[in-house]
Amino acid sequence: MHSPLTRRGFLAAGSGLAAATVLPGLSGCSALTGADSDPHTLVVHSQLGTTAPGSPTYLAALDRFRAENPGLKVKNLINGDDLAQVYETSRLARKEPDVVMVNLYDKTLAWTDVGATVDVKGYLDDWGLRERVRPEALGAWTDAKGRLRAFPYFATNWPIAYNRALLDRAGVDAIPTTGDELIAAARKLRAKGIAPVTVGGNDWTGQKLLAQIIQTFLTEDEARHAYSTGDFGSRGAREGIDYFVTLRDAGVFADKAQGLTSDSMTTQFNTEAAAIESAMSSALAKVPAKVAEHTEVGGWPLAGGAAHDKPTILRTYTLIGFWISPNGTKKIDAVEKFVRFMYRPDTVSRFIEESGRDMALHSDAVSTRFPLVAAAQRLGSRVSQVLLPDVYVPPAAAQPLITATSTSFTRGTSAAKVRAALETAYRSA
Repeated sequence: MHSPLTRRGFLAAGSGLAAATVLPGLSGCSALTGADSDPHTLVVHSQLGTTAPGSPTYLAALDRFRAENPGLKVKNLINGDDLAQVYETSRLARKEPDVVMVNLYDKTLAWTDVGATVDVKGYLDDWGLRERVRPEALGAWTDAKGRLRAFPYFATNWPIAYNRALLDRAGVDAIPTTGDELIAAARKLRAKGIAPVTVGGNDWTGQKLLAQIIQTFLTEDEARHAYSTGDFGSRGAREGIDYFVTLRDAGVFADKAQGLTSDSMTTQFNTEAAAIESAMSSALAKVPAKVAEHTEVGGWPLAGGAAHDKPTILRTYTLIGFWISPNGTKKIDAVEKFVRFMYRPDTVSRFIEESGRDMALHSDAVSTRFPLVAAAQRLGSRVSQVLLPDVYVPPAAAQPLITATSTSFTRGTSAAKVRAALETAYRSA
């Protein structure tokens, strides 16, 4: 499907982005002052640096990099979920940072295509870094035209976390592996006043779990078609939606899940108000030690006739990459030093060991301080992997899908209405 973020669309994208290029009153905002024309100053724009998982390790890495390169200054710009829009604003003013650290999702899917960032494949090979990257990561970051959008860096496993102690308290003898077992476990948990599956039904966490459940009856190719086109009318997609609705109306998900967020989800699980959550690596790393001691990780339970033979998990290699901007190509020697440093085995191992991050690069390091992250890394063939739809969903449909997710998690919404909500999200794409 053609991306709506064409060059013309990029100029009009976001709230007032086009105006930012002509209104002098905006010239002092951080979005427009990120670039530094000094060839001895590298400007990096990242989501790391505050409370984001891995921030302390990243800031320490910057300190080491500065110490090893005394003639090169590094300016670190930090934004959260608004990073993509802030970057686009600065790019429109031709004052964008040199390197951007962000995931491949929504707005960023179109950046290389519209010239907001550059194809880095040639740099990867010229700098001899291809062998450092997992082949799956290279595939995920490469677009349909063969361009490598960014240097892959963070990855994540996304299993299901089960609080074994809460399940035991409710009389659930084993981790559920089928839908029937999950429904039975939910009833027992509710009888003890414990929420079964907590999920951010009003944000991206709910969207991912919904996509995972729908794929119960889909092959990878069928899932790719559904999430690329918005066509959820195939037999497998309809069966997956039916399965989700059956679980939802049986009380599997926490009360009012349609209004919960990722923050409320992790709070419920980490305070043991809920027994089960779909948790990516960064969430697993935050589970308190006393809770982690009696928590197991596994996959999402299957229904009869599923396209998979084992409970499912999500996995992605597109969580954070190093994108190079047009400004960055003017300081490519400094960019090369930075990327090489971040790709070094000792730097990569620190993110794994100190922050519990999964990486898109080869490493022998293990997340020993984060037992649930390490356990997820060892799941291997005990689970089946389904498709993370992020790189296939058209940017214009990404946010509407969140709205459709909240509708889907509202109890009583029929399977037909869930399907209609999902397909409606694609109408503007």
